[in-house]
Amino acid sequence: MPEQALYLKWRPLSYDDVVGQEHITRTLRNALIRGRVRHAYLFSGPRGTGKTTTARLLAKAVNCTGEDPAQRPCNSCANCLAINEGRFLDLIEIDAASHTGVDDVRELRDKIAFAPGEGSYKVYIIDEVHRFSGNAFDALLKTLEEPPAHAIFVIATTEIDKVPATIKSRCLQFEFRRVSLMELLQRLAFIAERESLSIEPAALELIARAGTGSVRDSISLLDQIVADPAETITLAMTQGLLGTAHSLQVGELVDALADEDIARGLRLINQAIDGGSDPRQFGGQLVSYLRNVMLAQTASADLVEASRDEQATYEAVAGRLSRARLLKAIRAFNAALNDSTGGWQPQLALELALIETLQADAAPAAQVAAPAGPPTSRPQSRTEAAAPAGETETYERAAASDPGEPAAYPATKIAQNWMQILTQVHRYNRNLPALLEHAHVRLIEGNRLVLGVPTEFFRQKITAADRAKFVEQAIYDLHQVKLRIDVRVVDSVVAPEAAAENEAPAADDPLIAAGKELGGVVDE
Repeated sequence: MPEQALYLKWRPLSYDDVVGQEHITRTLRNALIRGRVRHAYLFSGPRGTGKTTTARLLAKAVNCTGEDPAQRPCNSCANCLAINEGRFLDLIEIDAASHTGVDDVRELRDKIAFAPGEGSYKVYIIDEVHRFSGNAFDALLKTLEEPPAHAIFVIATTEIDKVPATIKSRCLQFEFRRVSLMELLQRLAFIAERESLSIEPAALELIARAGTGSVRDSISLLDQIVADPAETITLAMTQGLLGTAHSLQVGELVDALADEDIARGLRLINQAIDGGSDPRQFGGQLVSYLRNVMLAQTASADLVEASRDEQATYEAVAGRLSRARLLKAIRAFNAALNDSTGGWQPQLALELALIETLQADAAPAAQVAAPAGPPTSRPQSRTEAAAPAGETETYERAAASDPGEPAAYPATKIAQNWMQILTQVHRYNRNLPALLEHAHVRLIEGNRLVLGVPTEFFRQKITAADRAKFVEQAIYDLHQVKLRIDVRVVDSVVAPEAAAENEAPAADDPLIAAGKELGGVVDE
């Protein structure tokens, strides 16, 4: 017989064993003592926080035959033992994900009238109730409204917003919360001690952080890492199995951000990924680190659940990063995690986020020159003012200038940052970046950005449904300049006009410096 999983083996058997939900267990215990048990409960909250476990404890408590109500469930009477062993007939668990139809609820409603066979109450636990269809909810409504005296319903969901208000109003609602890091650490340490596991405290903390407030996920990760109970579980072993980077690598990358060192940052990202770190895990660690720096900078490092030495580190980094750059970095790397699809270059999203964070500040906030004329007294609207770099803001589309006018902005800047612009366009239209991969920057005439495409098909697709405005918005987000898009069908990849305009790259360009440090050669 296979060995039982740790999260099942150490599932709480009493209210005292439930971690981090004292506000709920205390209320349920007091209701039992005073004889005020309700007929329907609604448990909501993130996965792995104890919803189904607490529902089973409630079923045990109301059917427990122990003399002292304050000590129920006693886990020693016949009913408690039967529930612990999964053979109590009056506890009915229904998975709403596989019983979504109205016929399933009608069958439940037909059987509920029968009296309990072993205990005092028949307890129905409906898990993931948000998966019910609309008709199934309607069928359940009448039963919840007028249930038999011997029936108790406990419905659980991770998506409370999908439960109809009519169902919510007929239940006593409890919201389960994510468990704090310290409580997770204590629970994991308790299990490790009882299982006679040798594990480093740093490894235990890493497991607790990776669990993100879910007790079940944290215990499952611990179970995953335990290959040999006699072997000492080290931090390095845990990092390798979880695909996380060493905390020093994350700290060094944030130092590179503070030093505006793109080359070093790119090198650190690639070292972490080449060393076996999962890109999403690494990005998540980085966002978490930057969030702690933000808390230390804006409020207090005491808000961060960490040792005093770590809090001091966050405070030191907070003094080196400007507020604008810190917020921009958090947004950029968080967007990189959300947009990551695991392509053939999994670290590319992180690399673009790094370059976007450091390069956008250097982009000049160029404005389209207004026609000469008398000043007006009309106040400048927010959409016309220069927005902070990286902040998405809708703007009024400027009128296109005549061909032949001097360029309002260097075309080379747009060409160099074309991939970043495509990433920004993806936020407004997911299909457009694939089309824009066939376009290239030709030149800028006045405030007209001329894009060349190989066929009429791409020109029509890019300009259809006013899609060009998404490109204009993305350019404004990153460069703070208003350009009108003009898409033309061309034969050659590089136009003569653009070739004449191209100038030698500046020696101090941070992207060129990054390429040199990574072993690239600049063709002069």
